Amino acid sequence: MKKAILLICVLVSICALALQFRPVKQTVQQTINAVTVKTNLLNKDSLTIKTRVNVPDGFKRVEYNSGSFQEYLRNYTLKPFNTKIINYDGSEYYWQLGHIGILEIPVPKNGLQQCADALIRIRSEYLWDQNRKEEIGFNFTSGHYCSWVKYAEGYRPKINGNKVTFNKIAKKNHAKSNFYKYLNLIYTYSGTLSLYNELPKITSIKDLKIGDMLIRGGSPGHIVMITDEIINEQGEKRFLLFQGNTPAQSVHLVKNLEDTEISPWYNLKLDAEIGVSNYTFSSSKFVRFK
Repeated sequence: MKKAILLICVLVSICALALQFRPVKQTVQQTINAVTVKTNLLNKDSLTIKTRVNVPDGFKRVEYNSGSFQEYLRNYTLKPFNTKIINYDGSEYYWQLGHIGILEIPVPKNGLQQCADALIRIRSEYLWDQNRKEEIGFNFTSGHYCSWVKYAEGYRPKINGNKVTFNKIAKKNHAKSNFYKYLNLIYTYSGTLSLYNELPKITSIKDLKIGDMLIRGGSPGHIVMITDEIINEQGEKRFLLFQGNTPAQSVHLVKNLEDTEISPWYNLKLDAEIGVSNYTFSSSKFVRFK
């Protein structure tokens, strides 16, 4: 009995701590839900998103072309099961019950790679690997477009309030190390608000696909990415999601704390309230990289 009471107290304490740090819809029941995911949906020894999570009965994976962004995401490499979420400063994140996998993405110690930045990095690295570097570019929150091609040619922004000009002040440098310096610049001046304003909106839930993002644009806002997609004979879809966070931390594949019967899969809807790990989107909106 004493052990049961102690466990309940610990769970309540975790919920209270979560509520202090996020716009969270965290309850004791959610915390209990976070402890368990149906074992038949997980392969704990597998090291990719696709092989870590099984398809429920009656569903099949939606097929995409080899080399597509969609296949790139669903085959993303994961760290071993039970790897913890680590903050940029090397400390452990306080909430470790909401994920089933950590993506193999380094977390820079500068603290810049937050929620939107992590997804920007993933998209940019995909384009780099596909030799589509001319497509790498993002808007600043001010609305000014900053491309990797121009940055590599030596152009740098001069920022004065909302006024931005670009001047050639550096030598040409197309190296991968300089590419990550470019991304640090994007992390500094872009975010959920700029992505929401810049990217095409998804207006029908039937159009959702891997790579699309659930977003709340703001300061602060939040964003998560669809990383796998399944469908049944009735045309009903379910999705897997991953996220970065603020403070900058390990990018992680999340559980579904609202519906443990299908977790970690999600049944996504437009304009709905959707809880993702320790954040609640009050009215779900979706965007897509161009």
